[in-house]
Amino acid sequence: MPVEETLTVAVRVKPGASRARVGGRFDGPHGPALVVAVNAPPVDGRATEAARRALAAALGVRPAAVSLRAGAASRDKLFDVERATGEVADALRRLRDGSDA
Repeated sequence: MPVEETLTVAVRVKPGASRARVGGRFDGPHGPALVVAVNAPPVDGRATEAARRALAAALGVRPAAVSLRAGAASRDKLFDVERATGEVADALRRLRDGSDA
């Protein structure tokens, strides 16, 4: 049985991108962050919500398992992923650090 825990993920959101994309690394104020580009504009939390959903999809978890922890009004955010397994942590490393590239 896989070990499950809450995983905190640092994210750098790029709102208003021409295409949605999850991958890449940005060294931000919360340490190495996963880059999440979204189509949504940075208005009324729409980019944050789009980033939350994109992160969930990229990590293979339900959107309800991902919640914003810090950074509502910033491009640099912290998200918590509930009940994250080792596979989720591995997926994060691959997306952020390009381990499979």
